[in-house]
This record gives sequence, C-alpha cells and structure tokens, in this order.
Amino acid sequence: MADPRTVTTVASVVLAVACASWAIYEAKHDRPVDTFAAAAGPRAPVAVQVITAEAQLRPLRVGLQAIGTAVANESVEISSKTTNIVTAIRFTDGQWVEAGQVLVELDRESAAADLAAATAEYEESLSQWNRARELVSTQVLSRSQFEQIEATMKSNLARMDAARARLADTYIRAPFAGRVGLRRVSLGALVTPGTVITTLDDTNTIKVDFAVPEMQLGSLARGQKVVARTSAYPGRDFSGTVASIDSRVDAATRSVVVRATVPNRDGALKPGMFMTVELTQDERPALVIPEEALVPEQARQFVFVAKNGVADKREVTLGRREPGFVEITDGLAAGEAVVIEGTLKLRHGTPVIEAGQEPPPPPADGFSDPSGGRAT
Repeated sequence: MADPRTVTTVASVVLAVACASWAIYEAKHDRPVDTFAAAAGPRAPVAVQVITAEAQLRPLRVGLQAIGTAVANESVEISSKTTNIVTAIRFTDGQWVEAGQVLVELDRESAAADLAAATAEYEESLSQWNRARELVSTQVLSRSQFEQIEATMKSNLARMDAARARLADTYIRAPFAGRVGLRRVSLGALVTPGTVITTLDDTNTIKVDFAVPEMQLGSLARGQKVVARTSAYPGRDFSGTVASIDSRVDAATRSVVVRATVPNRDGALKPGMFMTVELTQDERPALVIPEEALVPEQARQFVFVAKNGVADKREVTLGRREPGFVEITDGLAAGEAVVIEGTLKLRHGTPVIEAGQEPPPPPADGFSDPSGGRAT
C-alpha cells in the first residue's frame, strides 16, 4: 500500500506544473491581444445611411384654401301662376333656351272668354264715360254722377287688364337664357301654383360660395383671383375672381361667406358640385423643404442637416405649407441638405452617409498584425 505522504507530494507537483503552463500560455497569447486593443482605442461607430434633399428657394403662393359649393349664376323652378291644364310642352330635357321662349302652354279657353267679357264691359263703360263728360260740361249731369261713371269705367279697365294677364299666363316662358332640367309634368296634367314643371339654370357662369375665417377678412378684396377644383375633373383648374363678400360674419363659425364667379362656357361645372377653392393673394420667394424632413417634438419642430458626414440636429420655424412642402422661416439656409429618410436612427452628431455611396476607408491606426503583438 502506497504511503499517503507520497501521493500528496505527487498531486502537489502536478498542480504546480498545470498552473505554470497556464501562466505561460496567457503570457504568449492573451497579453499581446489585450495590449493591442488598448492601444487601438474604441471601435469607430458605423455611419447611418440616409436620403437627403436640398433646401431650396422657390416661389411660394401665399393664399388660403377653402371648401365651396357651385351655384348657378341664375336658377329658378318653372311653375304656373294659376291652376290649369297643360296643353303643350315646348322644350326637351336639358335644352338650352333663350329668355322669353315659351316652355309650356296651358288651356286658354276660359281665360280668353274672361278677357272677351271684360273687354266688352270696359268698352261699354268707356262709351258712357265719354257721353257723361260732354253732359257734365253743360251741367246737365252732376259732378258726383260723372265721378261714379268714371269709377265704373276705371274698374272695368282694371278687370280687362287682369283678364289679359291671365290669358298671357297660359304661356309659361323662360325668364332668362339658360338650360332646362328634367320635365316633371305631362300633357293633360293639372298644374297648380307651386307645381314644379322643370328647372332653369344659367350655367354660363358658375358662382362658388365658400367660407373664410374672419381673421383673413383684411386680406380679401373683390377681383382677387381664385382657382377652383373638383374631383369630377382631376388635374383641371377652373380660374375665376372674387365677385362679392358677405356683409356679415357668422357668429357661430366666425367666418364670412365669399362668392367667386367662374366662367363655364363648356358646361362642365354643375350647380351643387363640391369644390375646393384656392385664393391666391401674392407670390414670393421662400425657403422650402419636403414635409417628411420634419422631426416634431411636442410643440417644436426639428430637422437633421447632413453636414461633413455628421447629422446636425436643428430647431426650425415653419411658415406656410403647400402640398408636400413646408416653408422654413428660421434655422436653415438655402442649399443645406436635410435628411428625409432615416431620421429615426439619428441623434445629434451621428455619422451619416448618403444611401448608395461607398463608406470612406478606415483611418490608419499605426499597428501591425495583432498576432505579432508589437507596434510598428
């Protein structure tokens, strides 16, 4: 049986040899690497790829936009003044008619008979009045009797004029030139006052009514140019001018109604159309950038400017907007490149590179292969 002291001595020798071997290994392999890393310093950050756009000076239209409704220059519902029977219809749906043109004829028999009777009564009373005028001059007829005869004559004259007007009303005419709508009655129909026979609209000129906030009232004037658009004709502008401004401000909405007139010779615009209106006040040069460059933080607005390969975060002041662009009144200069894609990855001072460009070569560090463990 082995002596326990001998076993202990052998184990101690083996442990000592293992520790010495590990120390020699670290001295040869680990220490030079640590020395190289310490000498090289921290690893340089990777540049973020971004897309930029140049801040540009360009003309910016200064004005306002509003929602409006197209209204015919003149519009009326054609109806009868009396209760009567339709005997003729002189128009077709959608026809252009001139002022005074007959649209519908009503039964004339009763009105013609009334006029004939009224005319006969008037002529009889006129004859009596002429005889009475001669008699009163010779004092054969008293003044009061003459005045009574004269009153009867005038009354009969009024009844004759009324009968003539009723006969004229059997012809329903267009009050102005325009385009008629759909016919709503048929031959033989009984129409009454208020029965709509058709509509008539003068659409050679279209009125566009739109509301403007009262704070803009001072910048409005008759004759200002407007551009109206409708989804029915994408990409088409309808030019017009401000014709009138309402005399009152709506107390509920704090806005005033403005009316513009737009030529419509081809009849493209129809009454009732939904319109967007742009009222141009002037045009001036402005510094603009794409809207996507803005980085909002609460009530403040920032942009990232790519300058010398670094993101420079700046606070900017906004001006007017137009579709896709915004005016910058402070914080930016023309020609500077603002980041429009990649802003979520940026902080002030972050290295940046334009997307698609090759990154710059790494700087010379003055060290040889790390495995050698020595600086050159």
